[in-house]
Amino acid sequence: MLDTGTTVICPVKSIRDLGIYLDSELTMKTHILKVVSSFYHQLRRIRQVHQFIGQNITQQLVSAFIYSRLDYCNSLLSHLPQSTIQPLQHVTNAAVRVIINLSLSDHVKPALKQLHWLPVEQRITHMLCLFMHHIHIGQAPPYLSDCVPTVSAASGRYWLRLTGSSDLCSAKNKNCIWRTWSLLLQPAAWNTLPSNLYDITDTHTFRK
Repeated sequence: MLDTGTTVICPVKSIRDLGIYLDSELTMKTHILKVVSSFYHQLRRIRQVHQFIGQNITQQLVSAFIYSRLDYCNSLLSHLPQSTIQPLQHVTNAAVRVIINLSLSDHVKPALKQLHWLPVEQRITHMLCLFMHHIHIGQAPPYLSDCVPTVSAASGRYWLRLTGSSDLCSAKNKNCIWRTWSLLLQPAAWNTLPSNLYDITDTHTFRK
């Protein structure tokens, strides 16, 4: 509790900033629960008109109202336990069942491949690599690029043992916010990509 003289500010368990719910322990559980609740609400509305609009229009609605939101700031969900992000996978499976008109007993994996949809955990990794791609080709703000310099630009015996000049490493900085971004932009997934992907400068080609 903070007393400013005219107003008493009380602590809360979570806050909303730019559409992201941040809880006091940064577990992201509040954000995921809020998002999943919104997704199921949209799914119920889409399911009511599914038989009248057909599969193609249904897929477009699901992509617009649900699947696109899975990508919004999903790098914040990286490195979370599987149990934490599992509700997002459940709602994704539910969306697939609505589009393909599957029953609860039908397997979802073949339908995911049919729609070219990645599982949520892999989708997060995909978007993280895309984020790194923008940094690598110079289309990211400098304050983000400074968080993950290339190995060739880093100093120290450990980095000298790494030969990939396009590999990225987390910058070491005493600033708390800087360290948080450096951890968030963990370049491990980028460094495991085939080296030929580093030379791609066209983002559309890189995504494919």
